[in-house]
Amino acid sequence: MNFPEIYSATGMMELIQKIGFLPLLDSGIEGFSAEDIVAEDCGYVRLPEGGWDWPLWKWKGEIVQEMPCMYGKFFNKKAGFISQEWWPDFCNYRRSKFPRPDEESIEGAILSTLQSTGSLITRELRAACGFTENRRTKQEQSEACFNSALQEGGRPKVKGMRSKFDGYLTRLEMATYIVTEDFIYPRDKHNHEYGWGWSLLNTPEDLYSREACQCNRTPEESYQRIFEHLKKILPDASDKQIIKLIG
Repeated sequence: MNFPEIYSATGMMELIQKIGFLPLLDSGIEGFSAEDIVAEDCGYVRLPEGGWDWPLWKWKGEIVQEMPCMYGKFFNKKAGFISQEWWPDFCNYRRSKFPRPDEESIEGAILSTLQSTGSLITRELRAACGFTENRRTKQEQSEACFNSALQEGGRPKVKGMRSKFDGYLTRLEMATYIVTEDFIYPRDKHNHEYGWGWSLLNTPEDLYSREACQCNRTPEESYQRIFEHLKKILPDASDKQIIKLIG
């Protein structure tokens, strides 16, 4: 399938709605990513005066806010979009592979924290779960996460916890338990947004309802439906590539 060249967030939304699945960057399948199909002037460029411009990167927030779709690290631990139409099948299959984590596990504590607080940017969620270098803060903010991070000898495994947090989030996103609701950018003294932005995380159930994540097919049927759909829109991709993409 030849994808049309995209010049705007609106055009990207229309394509996502049409094909159902779209990785943001390199997917391992030639030509199948948002980066591959945007017009040349929508790609990443360094500005002569310093800084950068990347329209595609800025479209992400507009897309997840204005259209019913999910965004997260769904494709081999890389980010992308899934339309609301295809989400129930994708969710059905992935959760059959990755059951809801036990509440006593680190992933379970992260998920429980997000469910109880509502949407949080990554650093807020990390702090709420106690993934800090300060042991006292860790105990005060989240006994559940703290206790689950104990080493066998019973001593807190504090060092490196912050650097591992993104890994736990990625596993939860791959399992479809966490998605990105929006992107929040810091502002300078002139009230201009800058930087790469922070993901505002939420659960898909809170964002769109529990029903939006339910499917009346078996996980095997959902997998086959997704596989056949991707084969149709990606006729030049090998079965191995598509299987890797589905996960």
